[in-house]
Amino acid sequence: MNYHQYYPVDVINGPGTRCTLFVSGCVHQCVGCYNKSTWRLNSGQPFSQAMEDQIIADLQDTEIRRQGLSLSGGDPLHPQNLPAIAQLLKRVASECPGKDVWLWTGYCLDELSVEQQQVVTMINVLIDGKFVEALRDPSLVWRGSSNQVIHYLR
Repeated sequence: MNYHQYYPVDVINGPGTRCTLFVSGCVHQCVGCYNKSTWRLNSGQPFSQAMEDQIIADLQDTEIRRQGLSLSGGDPLHPQNLPAIAQLLKRVASECPGKDVWLWTGYCLDELSVEQQQVVTMINVLIDGKFVEALRDPSLVWRGSSNQVIHYLR
């Protein structure tokens, strides 16, 4: 998996203070997407063990307390991203108790593959659906267009 950006302290992408990772790779290529640079799987830089370790360390930081981790992109549920995302989520669950995980995807919940569903079982909140420029609504919180749904899973 590749990623474009990692914010160790973020207050925009989900509630509270968070760590946010923007991964590479998106098959949806929505018209009006604000993150087109993340569409190609080989764009950005490789997601390394060192980056995974940094995310875990940042989530465990007691000086700047984070509520959780936000995963966006690109698309964290792109099939090629699933192994690395699953590994990261397993570590968050075991090493960062009490931290929530929010994930944005262009896929809809009811169309996820078995592998994608397995990843979704490890998160707290899923924001699903493609960005639709005709339904763009800047007043929405954590969504770009009104067709996108926030699923509070656990």
